[in-house]
Amino acid sequence: MNRQESRYRWAVFFAVLLAYYLIVSQRTAPGLITNQLMHTFHISAATIGLMGSLQFLAYAVLQIPVGLLSDRFGPNRFLVIGAFLDGLGTLLYSISGNEYMLMGSRFLVGMGDATIFVNFVAVVNQWFQAREFISLLGIIGVAAGLGSLTATVPYALWISAAGWRVPFFAVGLVIIACAMLLYVVLIAKPKRMFDEHPGASGSRLRPHDHVAATLRRMFSTRQAWATAMCHFGLVGTYVGFIGSWGVPYFMQVFGLSRAAASSLLMCGLFGAMAGGPVTSALATRFGMTKRIYTFVHAITFLSWLIWFLIGDRPPLWSIIVLLVLIGFGNGGSSLTFAVVRDSFPIEMVGVVSGFSNMGGFVSAVLLPSLFGYVLGLFPLHTLSLGYHYGLLIPALFSLVGFVGVRLIRQPMYMEAGTHVSV
Repeated sequence: MNRQESRYRWAVFFAVLLAYYLIVSQRTAPGLITNQLMHTFHISAATIGLMGSLQFLAYAVLQIPVGLLSDRFGPNRFLVIGAFLDGLGTLLYSISGNEYMLMGSRFLVGMGDATIFVNFVAVVNQWFQAREFISLLGIIGVAAGLGSLTATVPYALWISAAGWRVPFFAVGLVIIACAMLLYVVLIAKPKRMFDEHPGASGSRLRPHDHVAATLRRMFSTRQAWATAMCHFGLVGTYVGFIGSWGVPYFMQVFGLSRAAASSLLMCGLFGAMAGGPVTSALATRFGMTKRIYTFVHAITFLSWLIWFLIGDRPPLWSIIVLLVLIGFGNGGSSLTFAVVRDSFPIEMVGVVSGFSNMGGFVSAVLLPSLFGYVLGLFPLHTLSLGYHYGLLIPALFSLVGFVGVRLIRQPMYMEAGTHVSV
């Protein structure tokens, strides 16, 4: 039975999609309890920023190693291990007794999260045909939006009703259960169905002695650096702000409750859920990936810039519009991996995907800490001014993304299996 023609490939896709959805929710959920953590553990805004940065630091640092290992051994076991680590870290976060345990648990969550997306892309490469790839990236983008959406009003209401520890404990258990499901779906059952070693199909694509040459080729390629810059500008600005300072911004600048602040963040998430499938559909239909992606970056940069320029007391309706546009840009970031897939040979797709993805989370590492540092420069009664100047950071970061997309050479996929960038 051919994997790419079997109906079982959809069971594989949706099992990994479920785990991805839950794991994405844990990227931004801690932002809901920023004020509670500061009060309970008597920690500063800078410490909260550092905590968020540690999670994304683990994610960013592991992207290239995870990509190399995925290319060499296949993605299956790394998805299982990653889901387990993410669930374990979430459990430990829920029972933390001090800020050091909070930081350690978030670092563990980041380690688990680091394995998910790159290996998910590898799974799609293995189980689906090339013509299905961009469309599936759009579905993955919707799942990411739903995960982030879950970490707004639903989580906020759950936290208000049960306290912050119970939700994180429960979700940690569910993610660990997902790790067990992934073992069955990705490893145990395919081994029986397809009569092959569980690491087969795409494993050992690169001999060990070619790793150094592959890394040299990647780091010397303009296309790889350009895609990393793209993700730096789109993903890191969105995830870094929403996951750490989005809720406190609306609570402290506009005096909203946690639930109300979370509901406003949903506007950005609706934009993200639309951005993935819309941009993927346009790229598939018209084959103009670079032009569409350039438009996405331009919208995102202008949105962050306008948010900064309209001052420290902007009209609430204008922020809602800007959040939708910024979210749309984050959803459209899936086109990064369409560019990667069409620009590099299959044995390099994993590591280049990891490098590109790392760009987004380097940005997400830097933004919470820099934002927290800026806020720390202002006394409590002028925090709205601190948030105003803090917004210059994502504006500058998104400019890096726009420069990156302009550096991309339009990829052209050749049916014979070669990849050319022009």
